[in-house]
Amino acid sequence: MANLMNNDVFLAFSTYATIVILKMMFMAPLTAYFRITRKAFSNWEDTAMGKKEPEERKKMLQTNPDVERVRRCHQNDIENIIPFVVIGLLYAFTGPDLSTALLHFRVFVGSRFIHTVSYVLALPQPSRGLSWVVGMITTFSMAYRVLTTALLL
Repeated sequence: MANLMNNDVFLAFSTYATIVILKMMFMAPLTAYFRITRKAFSNWEDTAMGKKEPEERKKMLQTNPDVERVRRCHQNDIENIIPFVVIGLLYAFTGPDLSTALLHFRVFVGSRFIHTVSYVLALPQPSRGLSWVVGMITTFSMAYRVLTTALLL
């Protein structure tokens, strides 16, 4: 493990992977915030906060477009950040140049933040779509490096 901590690419990967994982984890409290402020819950027991009358609580068992938007954004994070972390780790072990690795990591992290802002604020397309594509291309680029390095061994 000590050798890994002396590897600049691995340290960079660790930093950027941690940033996007924390960003992904932030989406759960953001969803909770939207549920509470929009009074839109999916579970009966969650409606008990402050309201005791069954009729009032039944009204809060609803879907809300804002809550669903944040939930879809969180789901998209899960679908994209987990592959980045796995492939990025393997990529870091292929011995890429630090500048190339930093470019990959920074572009991916930037694309995920732009994607989240575009999604949550409902910015017009193609902002969300382009940011998603940039992140995917970045992950595929790292995967290509991993595969070509492995095939040359």
